Amino acid sequence: MLTLDALSRFFGGLAAVNSVSFKVQSGQIVGLIGPNGAGKTTLINLVSGLDRPTRGAILLNDSPIQHLRPHQINQLGIARTYQNIRLFSEMTVLENVIVGMHTRGKASLFEAMLMLPSYRAEEKRLRLEAQKLIESLGLSEFSRVPTGALSYGAQRRVEIARALATRPGLLLLDEPTAGMNAAETARLGEFILGLRAGGLTVLVIEHDMTFINQVCDQVVVLNFGELIASGTPDQVRANPLVIEAYLGTEEAPRA
Repeated sequence: MLTLDALSRFFGGLAAVNSVSFKVQSGQIVGLIGPNGAGKTTLINLVSGLDRPTRGAILLNDSPIQHLRPHQINQLGIARTYQNIRLFSEMTVLENVIVGMHTRGKASLFEAMLMLPSYRAEEKRLRLEAQKLIESLGLSEFSRVPTGALSYGAQRRVEIARALATRPGLLLLDEPTAGMNAAETARLGEFILGLRAGGLTVLVIEHDMTFINQVCDQVVVLNFGELIASGTPDQVRANPLVIEAYLGTEEAPRA
């Protein structure tokens, strides 16, 4: 589904992402891990169109997308969440999710301005769909609560609901369990596994390795912008380069 081919992003002389190549197969959940500053969020920004690569290609179903703007990439079926939550804090949970629904709305500006029956029917349908998404993420009791009044973990779930409201084929999640306790994290893992069962493909950045082991089919590891390992969670966990990247190496004692 998604192919990164020698993808690089340089800021001056610094390589945030350096010649990274890997594939995300349709129907997979792929984890993207690495120490802080490894280039994970930069890579997601490139895939979602928020940034442009210095060189290399990004292919969605074999078609290049690295030249497209974020809204065009979203229309092709890629949605994302953010490391730093970007919700409309004064709007309710339901209103935030309906914003996502509107990217797939069919009503014209003319129909909306005149409140024609076609527009009202669509708004009713979108509201019902948004409410179902909210329920699926355990947020029903907060449906009419401004998102700014919610806990950090609940806001994370709202952001996931809004991304899903665009009906993506590929969902990019940037640290989705941040601010969640162990029980909430486990429930989110089960929810994401359910999304995969429904045909959704997921690329997820996460530091919680219990979560990665729970949901991921494959794991890709970055360090200093370079791909250092890929494979199943068990294979990656046992990789010496990954162990060194996370734990460092002990210096030999001096004589």
